[in-house]
Amino acid sequence: MNQSKTMHYIDHGQGGPASCLQMKQGSLPELKAGEVLIEVAYAGINRPDILQRAGAYPPPPDASPVLGLEVSGRITAKAADVTDFDLGDLVCALVPGGGYAEFCAVPATNCLPVPRGLTLLQAAALPENFFTVWTNVFERGRLQPGEIFLVHGGSSGIGLTAIQLAKAFAAKAYTTVGNAEKVEAVLKAGADGAINYRESNWLEVLTGLLGKQKVNVILDMVGGSYTQQNLTALAIEGRLVQIAFLQGARMELDCMPILIKRLTFTGSTLRPRSIEEKASIARALLTRVWPLLESRKVSPVIYKVFPLKEAQKAHELLETSTHIGKIMLEVRPG
Repeated sequence: MNQSKTMHYIDHGQGGPASCLQMKQGSLPELKAGEVLIEVAYAGINRPDILQRAGAYPPPPDASPVLGLEVSGRITAKAADVTDFDLGDLVCALVPGGGYAEFCAVPATNCLPVPRGLTLLQAAALPENFFTVWTNVFERGRLQPGEIFLVHGGSSGIGLTAIQLAKAFAAKAYTTVGNAEKVEAVLKAGADGAINYRESNWLEVLTGLLGKQKVNVILDMVGGSYTQQNLTALAIEGRLVQIAFLQGARMELDCMPILIKRLTFTGSTLRPRSIEEKASIARALLTRVWPLLESRKVSPVIYKVFPLKEAQKAHELLETSTHIGKIMLEVRPG
């Protein structure tokens, strides 16, 4: 283990625009029972990081105030009660905070081994997207083989993960994206159909593509005006799963389709869930999804990697929404 008692991390001070992000030096995290200390190789950038930086998504009371929800790296210390991992193990982890740092403490049960054949960079791109998609699409949304799945924002890390997993589990996958380049990217990822929402009404185009069929499960992070259209697009017994509201959470809504079609309108956030709930998702991923990663039936899509000290540039890129796939930070890749 590195004998230094200090580490570099990204501080967002009192919050604000991306320019508030600064490299600082501070103490290593102190381990609690059940935790391991990871020497971070790479960390993922996610939209909740933007919200936290802006003061709109505070970390849980017992979590690190440092940004960052997913990492990969080497275990360099562990609490006495941790038996599932050894010092030196390479892992990726869903963390409650603290990912933009050279070292990160995380419950051991929220760690997963790096899938065979994947690099540490690829592994760091997995946790936030795969935990989110699995629990929302397959647990809450109950997507089944042969069903029709729609994800909005298909060129995002979550969107590309959702498309690939839906196809891997024998569903049909459709998506909305914002330009022709993104249409090409999601079709390459396996989508059965992609709609450029900037050029046409996505619901009208989707209806034309599906004919008499309707959508069984929708994963939406947009909200706003999309919500009513989502309810229209759903089949009888359809499920709408909401994970964000980029267009806003307040809207005027005709809820009659929920009654007529016996719809389920649900949603969730990941970060506030208990360690035990996240551990349950991790076990499901290890059993059901890690073999797909190791066989290359599913792969993370990485758009760009920035050094830790350039976290500001990484946030600015994410805020443009021009990326396709994941934006990553290189911390200590050695």
